Amino acid sequence: MAMPNVAGSDSPVVTVAPGWAFAAVTVLGGLVVVAAMLDGALSARSSGGPGGAPGGAARPFGEAARLMRQRRRTTVQADSLLWRIGGAGLLVAAALMVAVVPLGRWTIFDLDVGVMWFNAMDVMVWALVWLTGWGANSAHSLVGGYRFLAHGLGYELPLMFALVAPAIAAESLNVGRVAAAQDGLWFVVWMPVAFLVYLLGVAAFSVWGPFAPALGSDVAGGVRAELSGVDRLVFETGRYALLAAGAAFAVPMFLGGGAGPLLPDWAWVLVKTVAVLSLLVWLRRRLPAFRPDTFMEVGWLVLLPAVLAQDLLVAVVAVWRS
Repeated sequence: MAMPNVAGSDSPVVTVAPGWAFAAVTVLGGLVVVAAMLDGALSARSSGGPGGAPGGAARPFGEAARLMRQRRRTTVQADSLLWRIGGAGLLVAAALMVAVVPLGRWTIFDLDVGVMWFNAMDVMVWALVWLTGWGANSAHSLVGGYRFLAHGLGYELPLMFALVAPAIAAESLNVGRVAAAQDGLWFVVWMPVAFLVYLLGVAAFSVWGPFAPALGSDVAGGVRAELSGVDRLVFETGRYALLAAGAAFAVPMFLGGGAGPLLPDWAWVLVKTVAVLSLLVWLRRRLPAFRPDTFMEVGWLVLLPAVLAQDLLVAVVAVWRS
């Protein structure tokens, strides 16, 4: 059942009934499973094990079963409410991110400021990871939280300006209009810097790959040092969900949305999302870890000027076209 568009009658997408939000969450859950299985297979391959063995693609299921059986422990004088809000909040943030991603011509929320909505959710992840580190009342968790905030100071502004580039080209902050503006030429073709910086930002707010020092073994696991049982399972699932949500948002912003031959538009969105998600998972072991202080310098002195130059180029092209 379709409903009137929040963004106006000229919107290229159709807002579906709120009940379809459960379908969106189901799709997000499927992407989480795909990411976890691929990560397990790649982990087994890098350690010499077969990808199809229990230590490979099936590893996430065994790990989930183990954590569900494990007893939840609590540290002395922990702020349990804030601690668990931090972990569970990652799943909520990921679900709110995908709510503005059009699945072909259908979307849950067709907001005029959908790009800003996604950026707001990614900023909220700062608070959620920090609460996970703070609430445990543990030095190791707290150090992990500080490391994540230090990484955030390096990636957030470049990520924000990376999202500005497609918005300038489409002359809109509406995600559906950004996707529709790529008819004939995807933005990734002439905005490669913005796209790469965006992917780096997705890895960062997912505490993934080069940004894993917040979960470092040198601080006993960082923000997740004291997490156990279901609490740890929820936190890890939230990381995969954020990675999947970031991959899904890249499709309408840089990869033409549902554009493609033969398949229906919604199928192309899923295919492109899985492709970006697979790339992010694969890169986890291909890039070195970034020390927070070093990455802050890279973010401010390299990434930010590069993406601002990209925005300037896009702005010149947009003015020339108009």
